[in-house]
Amino acid sequence: MKFLLEIFLSGLINGGIYALLAVGFSLIYGVAKIINLGHTAIYMVAAYMVYAFGRMMGLGFWPAAIMALAGGTLVAYVTYKLFVERIREHEVTVLLVTSSIATVLQEVMFIIFRGLFRGAPSAYDGFANIFGVSISYQHLFSLGLITVIVALILFILYRTKQGLAIRVTAQDREIANLMGINVPRICLIAVIAASFLAAVAGVVVSPIYVLSPTMWTGPLVTAIAIVILGGLGSIKGSFIGAFMLAYAEVLVVHFIPGGTFLRDAVAMCVMLGVLLIRPEGLYGIAFEEERL
Repeated sequence: MKFLLEIFLSGLINGGIYALLAVGFSLIYGVAKIINLGHTAIYMVAAYMVYAFGRMMGLGFWPAAIMALAGGTLVAYVTYKLFVERIREHEVTVLLVTSSIATVLQEVMFIIFRGLFRGAPSAYDGFANIFGVSISYQHLFSLGLITVIVALILFILYRTKQGLAIRVTAQDREIANLMGINVPRICLIAVIAASFLAAVAGVVVSPIYVLSPTMWTGPLVTAIAIVILGGLGSIKGSFIGAFMLAYAEVLVVHFIPGGTFLRDAVAMCVMLGVLLIRPEGLYGIAFEEERL
Protein backbone atom coordinates (compact mmCIF):
# COMPACT_ATOMS: atom_id res chain seq x y z
CA MET A 1 0.00 0.00 0.00
CA LYS A 2 2.78 2.41 0.97
CA PHE A 3 4.74 1.63 -2.18
CA LEU A 4 1.70 2.12 -4.43
CA LEU A 5 0.90 5.43 -2.75
CA GLU A 6 4.45 6.67 -3.40
CA ILE A 7 4.08 5.80 -7.08
CA PHE A 8 0.65 7.46 -7.24
CA LEU A 9 1.81 10.70 -5.63
CA SER A 10 5.03 10.89 -7.68
CA GLY A 11 3.14 10.35 -10.93
CA LEU A 12 0.52 12.89 -9.92
CA ILE A 13 3.08 15.64 -9.26
CA ASN A 14 5.21 14.90 -12.34
CA GLY A 15 2.11 14.58 -14.49
CA GLY A 16 0.84 17.95 -13.27
CA ILE A 17 4.12 19.66 -14.15
CA TYR A 18 4.16 18.00 -17.57
CA ALA A 19 0.53 18.98 -18.11
CA LEU A 20 1.28 22.66 -17.47
CA LEU A 21 4.06 22.61 -20.07
CA ALA A 22 2.25 20.45 -22.63
CA VAL A 23 -1.06 22.32 -22.42
CA GLY A 24 0.77 25.60 -23.01
CA PHE A 25 2.68 24.14 -25.95
CA SER A 26 -0.56 22.74 -27.38
CA LEU A 27 -2.38 26.04 -26.86
CA ILE A 28 0.26 27.98 -28.80
CA TYR A 29 0.18 25.47 -31.63
CA GLY A 30 -3.61 25.20 -31.71
CA VAL A 31 -4.27 28.95 -31.77
CA ALA A 32 -1.20 30.62 -33.28
CA LYS A 33 -0.03 27.58 -35.30
CA ILE A 34 3.45 28.06 -33.84
CA ILE A 35 5.77 25.22 -32.82
CA ASN A 36 7.61 27.08 -30.08
CA LEU A 37 10.89 25.32 -29.29
CA GLY A 38 11.66 28.01 -26.72
CA HIS A 39 8.55 27.30 -24.66
CA THR A 40 10.30 25.48 -21.81
CA ALA A 41 13.04 28.14 -21.67
CA ILE A 42 10.42 30.30 -19.90
CA TYR A 43 10.07 27.48 -17.37
CA MET A 44 13.83 27.67 -16.78
CA VAL A 45 13.84 31.48 -16.52
CA ALA A 46 11.01 31.48 -13.96
CA ALA A 47 12.73 28.82 -11.85
CA TYR A 48 15.96 30.83 -11.78
CA MET A 49 14.04 34.00 -10.91
CA VAL A 50 12.64 32.26 -7.83
CA TYR A 51 16.19 31.35 -6.86
CA ALA A 52 17.57 34.84 -7.59
CA PHE A 53 14.86 36.81 -5.78
CA GLY A 54 14.10 34.25 -3.09
CA ARG A 55 17.56 33.07 -2.04
CA MET A 56 20.16 35.48 -3.41
CA MET A 57 18.17 38.60 -2.52
CA GLY A 58 16.58 37.01 0.55
CA LEU A 59 12.97 37.88 -0.28
CA GLY A 60 11.59 34.43 0.42
CA PHE A 61 9.46 32.18 -1.75
CA TRP A 62 6.20 34.13 -2.13
CA PRO A 63 7.54 37.51 -3.34
CA ALA A 64 10.02 35.63 -5.54
CA ALA A 65 7.27 33.46 -7.02
CA ILE A 66 5.15 36.50 -7.94
CA MET A 67 8.14 38.21 -9.54
CA ALA A 68 9.04 35.01 -11.40
CA LEU A 69 5.53 34.63 -12.81
CA ALA A 70 5.50 38.25 -13.97
CA GLY A 71 9.10 38.16 -15.20
CA GLY A 72 8.80 34.87 -17.10
CA THR A 73 5.59 35.98 -18.80
CA LEU A 74 7.15 39.34 -19.67
CA VAL A 75 10.19 37.66 -21.27
CA ALA A 76 7.86 35.55 -23.40
CA TYR A 77 5.78 38.60 -24.41
CA VAL A 78 8.84 40.64 -25.42
CA THR A 79 10.44 37.83 -27.42
CA TYR A 80 7.14 37.10 -29.17
CA LYS A 81 6.53 40.73 -30.14
CA LEU A 82 10.13 41.37 -31.21
CA PHE A 83 11.01 38.15 -33.00
CA VAL A 84 8.14 35.73 -33.54
CA GLU A 85 4.97 37.66 -34.36
CA ARG A 86 6.20 39.01 -37.67
CA ILE A 87 7.36 35.60 -38.90
CA ARG A 88 4.73 33.29 -37.40
CA GLU A 89 3.43 32.29 -40.83
CA HIS A 90 6.83 30.82 -41.72
CA GLU A 91 7.04 27.55 -39.81
CA VAL A 92 10.70 26.67 -40.39
CA THR A 93 11.85 30.20 -39.55
CA VAL A 94 9.82 30.09 -36.33
CA LEU A 95 11.53 26.83 -35.35
CA LEU A 96 14.96 28.36 -35.90
CA VAL A 97 14.15 31.62 -34.12
CA THR A 98 12.48 30.07 -31.05
CA SER A 99 15.27 27.50 -30.60
CA SER A 100 17.82 30.33 -30.91
CA ILE A 101 15.98 32.39 -28.29
CA ALA A 102 16.02 29.41 -25.92
CA THR A 103 19.74 28.93 -26.45
CA VAL A 104 20.40 32.61 -25.79
CA LEU A 105 18.39 32.46 -22.55
CA GLN A 106 20.34 29.36 -21.54
CA GLU A 107 23.66 31.14 -22.08
CA VAL A 108 22.40 34.15 -20.11
CA MET A 109 21.68 31.79 -17.19
CA PHE A 110 25.19 30.36 -17.55
CA ILE A 111 26.72 33.84 -17.43
CA ILE A 112 24.67 35.00 -14.44
CA PHE A 113 24.53 31.84 -12.34
CA ARG A 114 27.43 29.83 -13.79
CA GLY A 115 27.02 26.11 -14.42
CA LEU A 116 26.56 25.26 -10.74
CA PHE A 117 23.45 23.48 -9.56
CA ARG A 118 21.13 25.71 -7.56
CA GLY A 119 18.12 25.31 -5.28
CA ALA A 120 15.34 27.82 -4.58
CA PRO A 121 13.74 28.41 -1.16
CA SER A 122 10.62 26.45 -0.23
CA ALA A 123 7.18 27.85 0.46
CA TYR A 124 6.66 25.37 3.29
CA ASP A 125 9.02 23.25 5.36
CA GLY A 126 8.35 19.91 6.99
CA PHE A 127 6.64 16.67 6.02
CA ALA A 128 3.15 15.22 6.18
CA ASN A 129 2.43 11.56 6.87
CA ILE A 130 -0.21 10.19 4.49
CA PHE A 131 -1.02 6.52 5.12
CA GLY A 132 2.54 5.89 6.23
CA VAL A 133 4.13 7.79 3.34
CA SER A 134 6.15 10.91 4.16
CA ILE A 135 5.64 13.68 1.63
CA SER A 136 6.89 17.23 2.00
CA TYR A 137 4.48 20.10 2.43
CA GLN A 138 6.22 21.70 -0.56
CA HIS A 139 5.18 18.79 -2.78
CA LEU A 140 1.61 18.97 -1.49
CA PHE A 141 1.57 22.72 -2.10
CA SER A 142 2.88 22.17 -5.63
CA LEU A 143 0.16 19.63 -6.33
CA GLY A 144 -2.53 21.97 -5.01
CA LEU A 145 -1.24 24.93 -7.04
CA ILE A 146 -1.13 22.85 -10.22
CA THR A 147 -4.72 21.69 -9.63
CA VAL A 148 -5.96 25.26 -9.15
CA ILE A 149 -4.15 26.59 -12.24
CA VAL A 150 -5.35 23.73 -14.44
CA ALA A 151 -8.95 24.21 -13.24
CA LEU A 152 -8.67 27.95 -13.94
CA ILE A 153 -7.38 27.39 -17.47
CA LEU A 154 -10.18 24.93 -18.23
CA PHE A 155 -12.77 27.34 -16.85
CA ILE A 156 -11.44 30.18 -19.00
CA LEU A 157 -11.31 28.03 -22.14
CA TYR A 158 -14.75 26.47 -21.84
CA ARG A 159 -16.82 28.87 -19.72
CA THR A 160 -15.88 32.40 -20.85
CA LYS A 161 -16.30 34.48 -24.01
CA GLN A 162 -12.54 34.90 -24.26
CA GLY A 163 -12.14 31.14 -24.14
CA LEU A 164 -14.75 30.77 -26.86
CA ALA A 165 -12.84 33.25 -29.03
CA ILE A 166 -9.65 31.24 -28.49
CA ARG A 167 -11.35 27.98 -29.48
CA VAL A 168 -13.00 29.52 -32.54
CA THR A 169 -9.64 30.93 -33.68
CA ALA A 170 -8.04 27.53 -33.21
CA GLN A 171 -10.75 25.85 -35.25
CA ASP A 172 -10.94 28.26 -38.20
CA ARG A 173 -9.27 31.66 -38.53
CA GLU A 174 -11.42 32.74 -41.46
CA ILE A 175 -14.62 32.17 -39.50
CA ALA A 176 -13.04 33.93 -36.53
CA ASN A 177 -12.32 36.97 -38.71
CA LEU A 178 -15.86 36.93 -40.08
CA MET A 179 -17.20 36.89 -36.51
CA GLY A 180 -15.20 40.05 -35.76
CA ILE A 181 -12.59 38.32 -33.59
CA ASN A 182 -9.20 40.05 -33.55
CA VAL A 183 -7.09 37.03 -34.50
CA PRO A 184 -3.63 38.57 -33.87
CA ARG A 185 -4.81 39.66 -30.41
CA ILE A 186 -6.13 36.17 -29.64
CA CYS A 187 -2.82 34.66 -30.77
CA LEU A 188 -0.99 37.00 -28.40
CA ILE A 189 -3.33 36.06 -25.54
CA ALA A 190 -2.68 32.37 -26.23
CA VAL A 191 1.08 32.93 -26.16
CA ILE A 192 0.86 34.89 -22.89
CA ALA A 193 -1.38 32.24 -21.29
CA ALA A 194 0.92 29.43 -22.39
CA SER A 195 3.96 31.31 -21.12
CA PHE A 196 2.24 31.89 -17.79
CA LEU A 197 1.64 28.13 -17.49
CA ALA A 198 5.33 27.48 -18.22
CA ALA A 199 6.28 30.07 -15.59
CA VAL A 200 3.98 28.39 -13.06
CA ALA A 201 5.72 25.07 -13.79
CA GLY A 202 9.08 26.77 -13.20
CA VAL A 203 7.91 28.21 -9.88
CA VAL A 204 6.57 24.81 -8.81
CA VAL A 205 9.77 22.90 -9.57
CA SER A 206 12.25 25.49 -8.31
CA PRO A 207 12.24 24.31 -4.67
CA ILE A 208 11.97 20.56 -5.44
CA TYR A 209 14.26 20.13 -8.48
CA VAL A 210 17.91 21.05 -8.93
CA LEU A 211 18.27 24.09 -11.21
CA SER A 212 20.72 24.18 -14.09
CA PRO A 213 20.89 26.26 -17.30
CA THR A 214 20.09 23.17 -19.41
CA MET A 215 17.02 22.19 -17.38
CA TRP A 216 14.69 23.28 -20.21
CA THR A 217 15.86 20.69 -22.76
CA GLY A 218 14.47 17.52 -21.16
CA PRO A 219 11.00 18.98 -20.50
CA LEU A 220 10.90 20.31 -24.08
CA VAL A 221 11.33 16.82 -25.52
CA THR A 222 8.77 15.46 -23.06
CA ALA A 223 6.26 18.23 -23.83
CA ILE A 224 6.57 17.64 -27.58
CA ALA A 225 6.12 13.90 -27.04
CA ILE A 226 3.02 14.52 -24.92
CA VAL A 227 1.48 16.88 -27.48
CA ILE A 228 2.09 14.42 -30.30
CA LEU A 229 0.82 11.54 -28.17
CA GLY A 230 -2.35 13.39 -27.22
CA GLY A 231 -2.93 14.81 -30.69
CA LEU A 232 -1.58 18.11 -32.00
CA GLY A 233 -3.62 21.01 -30.64
CA SER A 234 -5.78 18.88 -28.34
CA ILE A 235 -5.96 20.22 -24.78
CA LYS A 236 -7.66 17.06 -23.51
CA GLY A 237 -5.04 14.91 -25.23
CA SER A 238 -2.25 16.93 -23.64
CA PHE A 239 -3.68 16.34 -20.15
CA ILE A 240 -4.07 12.61 -20.63
CA GLY A 241 -0.73 12.24 -22.41
CA ALA A 242 1.05 14.13 -19.61
CA PHE A 243 -0.11 11.69 -16.94
CA MET A 244 0.47 8.65 -19.17
CA LEU A 245 4.12 9.55 -19.68
CA ALA A 246 4.56 10.65 -16.06
CA TYR A 247 3.35 7.32 -14.69
CA ALA A 248 5.37 5.41 -17.29
CA GLU A 249 8.50 7.21 -16.08
CA VAL A 250 7.68 6.66 -12.40
CA LEU A 251 7.09 2.93 -12.93
CA VAL A 252 10.37 2.58 -14.79
CA VAL A 253 12.28 4.37 -12.04
CA HIS A 254 10.71 2.21 -9.31
CA PHE A 255 10.82 -1.22 -10.95
CA ILE A 256 13.83 -1.26 -13.30
CA PRO A 257 17.43 -1.06 -12.00
CA GLY A 258 19.01 2.09 -13.38
CA GLY A 259 15.55 3.23 -14.48
CA THR A 260 16.42 6.87 -13.92
CA PHE A 261 18.56 6.73 -17.05
CA LEU A 262 15.84 4.96 -19.06
CA ARG A 263 12.83 7.08 -18.15
CA ASP A 264 13.00 9.33 -21.22
CA ALA A 265 13.50 6.40 -23.58
CA VAL A 266 10.53 4.53 -22.11
CA ALA A 267 8.37 7.65 -22.40
CA MET A 268 9.28 7.88 -26.08
CA CYS A 269 8.44 4.18 -26.51
CA VAL A 270 4.99 4.79 -25.02
CA MET A 271 4.46 7.63 -27.50
CA LEU A 272 5.64 5.50 -30.44
CA GLY A 273 3.45 2.59 -29.36
CA VAL A 274 0.33 4.76 -29.32
CA LEU A 275 1.21 6.39 -32.65
CA LEU A 276 1.64 2.99 -34.31
CA ILE A 277 -1.96 2.20 -33.38
CA ARG A 278 -3.36 5.70 -33.83
CA PRO A 279 -1.02 7.89 -35.95
CA GLU A 280 -2.98 11.08 -35.24
CA GLY A 281 -2.57 10.64 -31.48
CA LEU A 282 -5.13 9.88 -28.78
CA TYR A 283 -7.40 12.83 -29.57
CA GLY A 284 -5.92 13.99 -32.86
CA ILE A 285 -8.42 14.34 -35.66
CA ALA A 286 -8.23 14.66 -39.38
CA PHE A 287 -10.16 17.89 -39.68
CA GLU A 288 -8.43 21.15 -38.79
CA GLU A 289 -11.69 22.82 -37.82
CA GLU A 290 -12.34 20.34 -34.98
CA ARG A 291 -9.02 20.93 -33.25
CA LEU A 292 -9.03 22.11 -29.60
